Amino acid sequence: MAKWTPRHEAPEPLEGPVVATITGGTILWFVLFLAQLPFYGWFDDRDLTWWVWTCLAGAGLGLIGIWYVRRRDAAITRAAAGQSAAPTGPAAEQAGRPPATSAE
Repeated sequence: MAKWTPRHEAPEPLEGPVVATITGGTILWFVLFLAQLPFYGWFDDRDLTWWVWTCLAGAGLGLIGIWYVRRRDAAITRAAAGQSAAPTGPAAEQAGRPPATSAE
């Protein structure tokens, strides 16, 4: 059987409001958890309590996700600031070379 190879390059990932998206999802999971709490007995009678706990787990994992994407955005911003602050041109080329020493 031949190995499958892609016929075209993968597209670049989409960048958007990642922090807002993750925050919105986390809030949604937590709201769903709170909405199901009054009906916990109904879920328990039918062995469906995992629905309630899945929503709480989604909210908890969302908090980890918010922490992660905020750190990622900060790192991307720092990297972009570092690249824009780097000197360019002949001075930058000389800055990367060790100073010339005279062998006398």
